[in-house]
Amino acid sequence: MVYITSNNKYFLKILFLGFGLKNRDMMDYTLLLVLGISYVCGEASRLSELTSADDYMNICMDGVSHKGSPGPEDKLFDKCTPWKDRSCCTSEITSNIHMNTSWYNLDWSHCPQQLSPQCRARFTQDLCFYECSPNVGPWLVKVDGMKIRNERFVDVPLCHSECDAWWEDCRDDFTCVENWSRHFNWTSDGAKCPANTECVTFETMFKNSTNFCEKVWDHSWKVVNDSNPEGCFVMWWQEDTANPNYDVAYRKAQAIVSGAPDALPKWFHSLCLCVVNVLVLSFTKAGRFW
Repeated sequence: MVYITSNNKYFLKILFLGFGLKNRDMMDYTLLLVLGISYVCGEASRLSELTSADDYMNICMDGVSHKGSPGPEDKLFDKCTPWKDRSCCTSEITSNIHMNTSWYNLDWSHCPQQLSPQCRARFTQDLCFYECSPNVGPWLVKVDGMKIRNERFVDVPLCHSECDAWWEDCRDDFTCVENWSRHFNWTSDGAKCPANTECVTFETMFKNSTNFCEKVWDHSWKVVNDSNPEGCFVMWWQEDTANPNYDVAYRKAQAIVSGAPDALPKWFHSLCLCVVNVLVLSFTKAGRFW
């Protein structure tokens, strides 16, 4: 049953009668109005509020393990240490990354053949990047229907040499699917190889390093030449040196800001939410609709 307050009832009735709608049509169109406003508000996500290069550089991905904004940590664990001075992860998260055999219900050793230590180390390094990097703002996009995150990064430029090193350490290991984000059979017990698939070497599955790096995480990475004029990302650098990915991300952020149309003002999202809340409360608190 749909409800609406008396004042809003007559306002909406006059509005819809002005468009020639009969009473029996008004409920349907009111619901459509709420859905329409909700859609517009949804599109006005926090990413649409980023209006400067600094905004893009001071945001962490909206995920269950990520901090709200990047900042220093007293200590990060092992392969996550390069991000200590400015990180989107906490020390506890980086410890868990190294201690657990799976992450978000995905076991890297999903085939009977266990992942080799050198390949496991590469995927741990990649996971440190995913959880800790404060430099993916320019590549973030909104996603729906995922429990572990509301955003993801797409086509982050990965240096070809970095991809090749990852590939060399994993090419003889085994997997059963090409896309680890989408192609597993996700169950309460974790990610399982789908029926009618078999475990084969990475080399058999992916054929080459670029195909592997770009497809394994559903195009989170885009492999580019190390000499790419816009720069490229790495997943490791010496802890006591500056993060080399910062300049690459900042140039991308500047390009987005200089080439983008005027962004929605920051108050727009809040206004949308207020309008939706008013309409929803109107439906649920007072007399019967019409």
